[in-house]
Amino acid sequence: TVQGKNLIVADTYQPLPTCSPSSPCAGSIAAWPIKSDDSLDRQNPFVNASLSTNYWPLTLPGSAGDVVTPTSITAAGSNVYVAAYDVTTNVGYVFSFAVNGNALTPLNGGVPTPAGTHPSSITADPTGSYLYVTDFGGNSVLGFNISGSGLTPISGSPFMTGNQPAAMVIAKSGKLAYVANSQDSNITAYSVSGGTLTQIATFATDTQPVAIGIDPGLNEYLYTANFLANTVSGFRIDANTGGLVNSQFSPSPANPNPTAVAAIPHGSAVS
Repeated sequence: TVQGKNLIVADTYQPLPTCSPSSPCAGSIAAWPIKSDDSLDRQNPFVNASLSTNYWPLTLPGSAGDVVTPTSITAAGSNVYVAAYDVTTNVGYVFSFAVNGNALTPLNGGVPTPAGTHPSSITADPTGSYLYVTDFGGNSVLGFNISGSGLTPISGSPFMTGNQPAAMVIAKSGKLAYVANSQDSNITAYSVSGGTLTQIATFATDTQPVAIGIDPGLNEYLYTANFLANTVSGFRIDANTGGLVNSQFSPSPANPNPTAVAAIPHGSAVS
């Protein structure tokens, strides 16, 4: 994810010779500045002075041996949030960090916030006031108020989704949100008020949507990457009702097993 002029990356394992798929360890995050020409400053990675490394482990205080795997990462203001799944105990967490110069500072004393059973994605609203985590195992979205260094549950959270929610996106207005339900092959649409999610309706996609995004140019079109169908579903967003209308020629063919959606704005167009 991009935070200001920095790139923050989550790694499945810490960059240690003892960590591998056959001998897993907890994940980590690392960061690099982005230069004025938008290239990455690979020569000056952030420094974790407490460990004399260029990464920050995602470990649980008191349970350092747990294998904690990051599943998604997002930024809100000067903070970075990482959704992670504790493979050892089958519990989800959110790790919080503040960006200070060329360093990251773990918030809440490095103690992560509990977040369901198996987080699959994490996103913040455009104001940076609310944080949402899709719980793949709990068929829900967990909502949090972002307040200083802490996260507190939004009233009414968790909010129900379809089966196996894989990804979530919030419209630029902050008034609409959409969750891709991978097992149900559909999207749940919500209205958003004060951080609370209220279901509007569900809309069918092609088979197994695992990623979702809204075009950043017009903010009128929504897309899902459909893993098993090898397609991309497209919709036009009704800004008044939050409803979705299938785009012309949707779904469009993609390469096998697409897993992500990204878009680059070009004025009023998108590519």
